[in-house]
Amino acid sequence: QVQLVESGGGLVQAGGSLRLSCAASGSIFSINAMAWYRQAPGKQRELVARITRGGSTNYADSVKGRFTISRDNAKNTWNLQMNSLKPEDTAVYYCNADINYGNDYWGQGTQVTVSS
Repeated sequence: QVQLVESGGGLVQAGGSLRLSCAASGSIFSINAMAWYRQAPGKQRELVARITRGGSTNYADSVKGRFTISRDNAKNTWNLQMNSLKPEDTAVYYCNADINYGNDYWGQGTQVTVSS
């Protein structure tokens, strides 16, 4: 079995920073890509950031320049550094990974709330 566990959510004022972390464990042969998604009430889940094993990255336009995704392949962990946070960043954030040749796994979600 494979499990993803995430942490680091919380309450922060606009302009502040948070760092989310995700750790994968279990029967892992390979991880091709790692990502962070978010979902606000009444809205679709959206891709925030993605990074491949080789280090190529993609970001949603709304977070580009403010958020940074990173990974440690040896530890099967990845992070999302969030700077200059805005109230519209408020959502439940989920980590995600493509593991063992095309299987999607998800973390349990962590709440990020940004106040004005």
